[in-house]
Amino acid sequence: MIASADLRALLLSRIADVPDHPQPGVVFKDITPLLDDPAAFGALTEAFTDLCARYRVDKVVGLEARGFILAAPVALRAGVGFVPVRKAGKLPRATLRQGYELEYGTAEIEIHADALAPGERVLVIDDVLATGGTADAALQLIRRAGAEVAGVAVLLELGFLAGRERLEPGLKGAPLEALITV
Repeated sequence: MIASADLRALLLSRIADVPDHPQPGVVFKDITPLLDDPAAFGALTEAFTDLCARYRVDKVVGLEARGFILAAPVALRAGVGFVPVRKAGKLPRATLRQGYELEYGTAEIEIHADALAPGERVLVIDDVLATGGTADAALQLIRRAGAEVAGVAVLLELGFLAGRERLEPGLKGAPLEALITV
């Protein structure tokens, strides 16, 4: 695995800032240049795969939508199952649903009701931790399914939005790993 400072530098060099997207005053962190670079994407995948081994996970959960892109290759490389957490109404079979608060309104996410077994250790992966609402709802879904939260891993944490603080109670001692914090 690439050393931590070198990994951060590589990943940061492949994340593009897009000013005023999706609205004026917001600087969007675009990870598509990172995904286009096999060395950077591979290094990111390897870093998350190492976390799977460290936390002895049975499943990796990816949060819609960019979390899918990051989590699926990690699960494959780690030799564990991948479970998508989707926006409500997107999954075809029986689901567990969890609502959460957004800055302006509410949203809901789901997993298939049979996706996680009691006692399985689950690592949640996403691209960005912003306010923490989606990740917190995912932790609630995992526990409702009877599984154990092994941890949460994100590529980028937007520290100024205090998502870590919002997520802390729901982690219940599980680690939150952010490869980069801005």
